[in-house]
Amino acid sequence: MAVILETLSVRKLVLLGLGIVVVLSAFFIAGGKIAPSPTTAMVHIAHICRADKPSQPQEPWTCHRLPNMDAAKADPKATPQNIVFAIQFPHPGLEMSRWHQFIVSSVRLEIEYDEDQKYDSYPVWTFEARLYYKDKNDTSTEWKEMATSTEERSLVCNFTRSKSAGGGIYQCADIPFFEIGSVYHEYYLVNLLLPAHRNKNRFIGKVAEVNFVEIHQNGGFTRVWFAMKTIVTPFSIAMLLWFAKKVKGLSREPLLLEKTMFILGVVAVFLNFPIEWFTLWVDMPFMLLFTDIRQGLFYAMLMCFWIIFTGEHLLDQSERNKLKVYWRQVGCIGFGCLCLLVFDMCERGYQLHNPFYSIWATELGSKLAYAFIICAGICACVYFLFLCVMVIKVFWNIRGKRATFAKMSRARRLHYEGLIYRFEFLMVITLLCAALTVIFFVISNVNEAQWKFGSEESTVEISSALFTGIYGMWNTYVLTLMYLYAPSTGDFAGKKYACTSS
Repeated sequence: MAVILETLSVRKLVLLGLGIVVVLSAFFIAGGKIAPSPTTAMVHIAHICRADKPSQPQEPWTCHRLPNMDAAKADPKATPQNIVFAIQFPHPGLEMSRWHQFIVSSVRLEIEYDEDQKYDSYPVWTFEARLYYKDKNDTSTEWKEMATSTEERSLVCNFTRSKSAGGGIYQCADIPFFEIGSVYHEYYLVNLLLPAHRNKNRFIGKVAEVNFVEIHQNGGFTRVWFAMKTIVTPFSIAMLLWFAKKVKGLSREPLLLEKTMFILGVVAVFLNFPIEWFTLWVDMPFMLLFTDIRQGLFYAMLMCFWIIFTGEHLLDQSERNKLKVYWRQVGCIGFGCLCLLVFDMCERGYQLHNPFYSIWATELGSKLAYAFIICAGICACVYFLFLCVMVIKVFWNIRGKRATFAKMSRARRLHYEGLIYRFEFLMVITLLCAALTVIFFVISNVNEAQWKFGSEESTVEISSALFTGIYGMWNTYVLTLMYLYAPSTGDFAGKKYACTSS
């Protein structure tokens, strides 16, 4: 039984190609022209409060405020145990929204040069942090505690002026603070206490100011993203059911390629299903982790499909249709994705219990995290190169088969040459899709590393157009393949399956 790719007329193929171009353009335009940038960063300066009860919420606007740390030092009632740095976000007059989806934050210390309180090289900064929330329609005026923890971070600061001149500020790197995967409340409050007992914070120097950076997803981008997934999901489900019906109607057992394509379609439906809508009514703090798992599963299935899709057009007939032939490649992909899952569980999985935890907190953890990102990027590039080699082998194999066309009749030769051109074009599209996926995977991981440190301008900026465009590319590619490789009852239904590589 032939597939639709072999039996579809040139006119219909051209119309299909034009339709795909229009759909992809719509995805890119929706991200580039309609949606705002994916994230927004807001900078806050912590207010210094003298608290009679540091364990109680200290609001920046109502607490016993001190203008600076020098005033705190001169206040006889102020001690390191009751000086609280208070940050309330968003800014006055604004409120957080459930459309914001997540909050990632970082802090940066302003450390003054002081001969009596010297900054030591790479000291450990210890802090006690409390996160509170308040709802807009809550009749109670009290803040409710969301999380509390005592954490340690390594400080990296540089002094640019001559210390002999006196004064000056150390330029400190951003420090990861907390991350929550749900913005279910309108107002948040952070209280930060720097304990001084048992030699804690002894060598960090004189803290003059605490700067806080809060990053959240833009509500406008979220609306476009939700709408896009809601529109795409019915099409992906309908195509999956249509493809399954076509394959089930065959008199033979489904081929390995058909089974793999069906599983890819199931995973695509799972990726598309807009479960994010529930976050507008239900507090779902696990959504960041769930999204990572869902997208990682799609990456794994897509990479396995490309290997099998290419291999099934490369191997001899006796070696086809057997999953064991690809156990090495599939095993490597599975192992890599398992490592990704373990890394994500160590970070975001633990943050469900303690949002102040961060694998970037220590120098060792930060190096391991960067090593992971670099290794993941290298593995993705190696995979793409391996896929390129397989595609080149397929083209070389097809070129060898063309030598037999000279003995065929003109009509038969033209038919087979047309099938080869169609298949070669599809392989080029597959390679392009793989390249864009690898690029998106690498730069999204680099961009997320920047989020951890609260950079307002990331080293690599992923625009809304890239987010929506890549998402549209994945779906149009999967749906188009399921359509073109569905069994056909057209004019060439008696032709051998995948004859382009036979």
